[in-house]
Amino acid sequence: MNVKERIAKLREQMKEKGMDVYIVPTADFHQSEYVGEYFKARKFMTGFSGSAGTAVFTATEARLWVDGRYFIQAAAQIEGTTVEMMKMGEPGVPTIDEYLKTAIPENGTLGFDGRVVAMGDGLRYEKIVKEKKGSIVYSYDLVDAIWEKRPELSKEPAFALEDKYTGETTESKLKRIREYMKECEATVHVLTTLDDICWTLNMRGNDIEFFPLVLSYAIITMDQMHLYIEQEKLSDTMQASFAQDGIILHAYNDIYEDIKSYGAEEKFLIDPARLNYALYGNICADAEKVEKRNPEELFKGIKNAVEVENIRKAQIKDSVAHVRFMKWVKENVGKMKITEMSASDKLDEFREEMGNFIRPSFEPISSYGEHAALCHYTSSPETDVELKEGNVFLTDTGAGFYEGSTDITRTYALGEIPDLMKEHFTLIVMCNLSLASARFVKGCTGSNLDPFARKPLWDRGLDFNHGTGHGVGYLLNIHEGPENIGWRSRGNNIVELEEGMIFTDEPGIYIEGSHGVRLENELLVREGEKNAYGQFMYLEPITYVPFDLNALKVEMLSEEYKKLLNDYHKTVYEKVSPYLNEEEKEWLKTYTRTI
Repeated sequence: MNVKERIAKLREQMKEKGMDVYIVPTADFHQSEYVGEYFKARKFMTGFSGSAGTAVFTATEARLWVDGRYFIQAAAQIEGTTVEMMKMGEPGVPTIDEYLKTAIPENGTLGFDGRVVAMGDGLRYEKIVKEKKGSIVYSYDLVDAIWEKRPELSKEPAFALEDKYTGETTESKLKRIREYMKECEATVHVLTTLDDICWTLNMRGNDIEFFPLVLSYAIITMDQMHLYIEQEKLSDTMQASFAQDGIILHAYNDIYEDIKSYGAEEKFLIDPARLNYALYGNICADAEKVEKRNPEELFKGIKNAVEVENIRKAQIKDSVAHVRFMKWVKENVGKMKITEMSASDKLDEFREEMGNFIRPSFEPISSYGEHAALCHYTSSPETDVELKEGNVFLTDTGAGFYEGSTDITRTYALGEIPDLMKEHFTLIVMCNLSLASARFVKGCTGSNLDPFARKPLWDRGLDFNHGTGHGVGYLLNIHEGPENIGWRSRGNNIVELEEGMIFTDEPGIYIEGSHGVRLENELLVREGEKNAYGQFMYLEPITYVPFDLNALKVEMLSEEYKKLLNDYHKTVYEKVSPYLNEEEKEWLKTYTRTI
């Protein structure tokens, strides 16, 4: 059954249920950014495999909203399907809400599975429907009715992350959460986000590919925490440990009924962006709600001293692996067959050698030549190409070590590359170093810092169509709030940057049909000098992989940029060389030489 046939079947279901419009987002029941195979309904219905996007279907139209990371990829994947791409943020392109206002007829019905739609989105849809004197039906998963051989929900076991990695016990975390609840005068805190729950419980699992999370819900009161999970995932030791912390176990789906038992006298702390609409609909309508960002997100975004020390170790491990990988690629391209996929596998082999490697921290982006112009390209057996001299190779990958998660991007010149590619590479080096060297006063946000990274491009009438950086979870989501670096003021990038936050620095430039360049380091927020002007902050790069000097156009760099690059490469050599053999050290000296 192809995409056209699936859409036809969906429309039959819509007609049967009396729905005029049906929404299929990219989400699971927990508003996760990346989802397990069971939840990839939008991919099933449109053919688009990216990690973000929302499909909307009517009796005659099928539209797919995607952001700038996926314009090229989505266009290719939905070709011939009758699905129309809607480029989010582009002039003249309506938002989903604007489209719904025209697509829903008077007295019409909007449908969606309320478990995969965020509460905040659902409430906005409610308002639109009310203006049309229509109704919402959120109790049907219409895709499930037509998805033959749908993958099952994961039943993988969970595991405990030891205190030597987390730096804080569950007991301490629950105490902090309850103190926050008291400040909000809340009595019940409802959690559906997997990373928040796993962080609180120092629990990890294998329910989402690449992300060590566990499908679960939670309700926290002042004296108990109710955890909704398939209990066979938990060892006897984990269950006993949870019991000591006042954690009561329930069946995974029981939360939808159990939440109804909390009455109007309760005051609920909920995060509109991170609670699903169906669960929100089961909370007592007369009870007071405190709508705020989950405190767990705020807490886990600031890494404690133990986490920072562990993350430094993880970064060293992955940097060593990358240096060995960079050497291997450059010495072997053209001499042996290396493809995008085999190169990615080789990098993970080097990671394995470093010890305590669990798995990649996200789906690897290993892209050669014109594929590198696709921000979130994923190589497959159908698209896997051989690496050859004369173009660039972009690798954006991460590792999950017990010591923490990494996210590193490098672009390598394979042999001699055209002058334009060198110009673009040099600009991105300037962008990366510019942000990394930023000094700023405490109180600044990610939107304040973003122009540091973009100025070299903006000065030349160029730009990139994605955020500059994101927070990084500790064996949780690789994209983690509350911090985010981007000029558009959106939720996470208006949060004050604080010491202990870690975010990525990943500017890029993408030339469709030709090449792409992106360079990504992780930066640790540090407190610097405090004087009459306030508390100054600075950023410490904690990724130690050379920028490929073979791709650099040195004459484009000012003396200031040369110093920044030389200082960074000096640090790279100091941090990585102790783990290398003599041949590798000599090679690294060449690629970290002073320019």
